[in-house]
Amino acid sequence: MIQKKTFIHPTSIVEKGAIVHEGAHIGPFCYIGSQVEIGSGTELKSHIVINGITKIGKNNVIYQFCSIGEVNQDLKYKGEFTRVEIGDSNLIRESVSIHRGTEQGEGVTCVGNHNLLMFNTHVAHDCLIGHHCILANSTTLGGHVEIHDHAVIGGLSAVHQFCKVGSYAMLAGCSAVVKHIPPFILAQGNHASLVGPNTVGLKRHFSEAKYKAILRAYQLLYKQGKSLEDAKLELAKLAELHPVVILLLNFLNQIDLNSDKNRGIVR
Repeated sequence: MIQKKTFIHPTSIVEKGAIVHEGAHIGPFCYIGSQVEIGSGTELKSHIVINGITKIGKNNVIYQFCSIGEVNQDLKYKGEFTRVEIGDSNLIRESVSIHRGTEQGEGVTCVGNHNLLMFNTHVAHDCLIGHHCILANSTTLGGHVEIHDHAVIGGLSAVHQFCKVGSYAMLAGCSAVVKHIPPFILAQGNHASLVGPNTVGLKRHFSEAKYKAILRAYQLLYKQGKSLEDAKLELAKLAELHPVVILLLNFLNQIDLNSDKNRGIVR
């Protein structure tokens, strides 16, 4: 179904069954599969393939040579009906690939709203990217990776499968992540290790009072020689006074509830 006030270049192919909403713009030499939905105001520049069960929201801009919703590279995948979901107002630059999920995950690869995925970024099966994230040039995400809100991943970096990068964290360029990166943290290296709090990003996003509370939480987690369990008890007390710390506490609790907890956090 192609709604009115939609532009589709005559060299592009939109298969029967695809849904293209009003105001979408599909440039030359694109292919849109039969189970794809493209939201209003979304622009496809040119030479883009969108396939599989893929839903793209409103007001996204997708540049040339991107591949979205294609068969994933998990050897266990046998053609199950899995999907890709992309939210609103994302900027997806040249040669980005976003693969569909697997049944071993939640069946979906998900990108939220207001993200910037720079040139040649790869988002593997079952990844979850939150809102307002930046993935710089040639970022590579393994399967089941989570990138939480406002995180920044430096260029030429790789994140191992099942790893999580917390909200407002930053990973320096040319890094390789094999452990979870908690919220508010700056990490770098191969393998990525702790640098300290992400001070530049934190000052940009938080008031002075919240910034100081986050620094206190960092001290409790990393600088007082506490076990993770003891640090969590102290963080829970701090979170009662400063709710911003709940982001960190919830992240640590989430790791404990999952089978990937033995991967640990960066130190």
